[in-house]
Amino acid sequence: MSIQRDIFGRVQQIPETEGIKYTGSKLKILPYIIDMMVELDVKSVLDAFSGTTRVAQALSQLGYDTDANDISVWSEVFGTCYLLSKNPDSFYIPLIEELNALPGYRGWFSENYGGEGEDGKMPFQMKNTMRLDAVRDKIEEYQLPWEDKCVLLTSLIYAMDAVDNTLGHYAAYLSGWSSRSYDDMMLKLPKRYPLETHNKVMRGDVFDAVRDYHDLVYLDPPYGSNNEKMPPSRVRYAAYYHIWKTIILNDKPTVFGKARRREDSRDTVSPSVFEEFRKNEEGHFIAMQAIKQLIEQTNAHYILLSYGSGGRATKEELNDILHSNGKVVEAREINYKKNVMSNMRWTNEWINSDGKYTEYLFLLEK
Repeated sequence: MSIQRDIFGRVQQIPETEGIKYTGSKLKILPYIIDMMVELDVKSVLDAFSGTTRVAQALSQLGYDTDANDISVWSEVFGTCYLLSKNPDSFYIPLIEELNALPGYRGWFSENYGGEGEDGKMPFQMKNTMRLDAVRDKIEEYQLPWEDKCVLLTSLIYAMDAVDNTLGHYAAYLSGWSSRSYDDMMLKLPKRYPLETHNKVMRGDVFDAVRDYHDLVYLDPPYGSNNEKMPPSRVRYAAYYHIWKTIILNDKPTVFGKARRREDSRDTVSPSVFEEFRKNEEGHFIAMQAIKQLIEQTNAHYILLSYGSGGRATKEELNDILHSNGKVVEAREINYKKNVMSNMRWTNEWINSDGKYTEYLFLLEK
């Protein structure tokens, strides 16, 4: 695999990827992930917590056979758009032009998420939810195959993300209208790329996804906030991105609260074990025990693990988990301000390197 580096040894020509505003986005960390992978003898990869699929998009473009997994339906849609859809742009452009020309009307989305005038406690202005109602109903009328439908749904989500009235998630909205919310919602064709790899997209339990062998598995679990005031159990991502799920399913669910969240995004409904902030009887965070189990069960030669120091996981516990499951080949600390990544001596020194938020990458050979 031919990867160019600059005079400082940094990887250049990172593939272009797309995604929504997202709390867990790996856009900034992509160059460092690629840098740690390119010298390895790896052909098949799994992005096990795929989110907006930026990592999976990049790895597929670099020539890896790429599988993407996540529990969210919107992640499945993004993955299908970029990793599986095969029709040329010319197939979708007339459809997108027709959708952009539709007159809007007040439907379910407008009644629940559209605001007018000085009523800024809504995620979108009414003119854009009216367009959303019209476009979403028309996409359903097309009765397209799933892969083609996912391209249009991805385009629709990007279009709404570009005119929202939030800070990037949908558990709360800005009190006044953001400047972008005044723009007119317009669909654009997602920037796909020629598919030259064998890819798969899954929506399911990550413990099922890691059973099949991959040369390398990238793990980016939600470690949970280290804020002690955080409730003991909270479905963070389900609550933050409930609107995208509703747009995709178009199921007009029962909603609650000022944010008009889906009933199935309540804090007590189907919590992810990786977002479980409580400790077990032995005093260990339940989420960390799940990560330990996941690493043990991952069927791969290499595991590349992301860790953010702002998470609930303790460095000591993570250190023990890694060393008990293989050989730590490489450990790197990322300094975003200086745009550099430095090798760390794998000693307990990193455990005491507290301070500002820091991102770490660990390459484990099982």
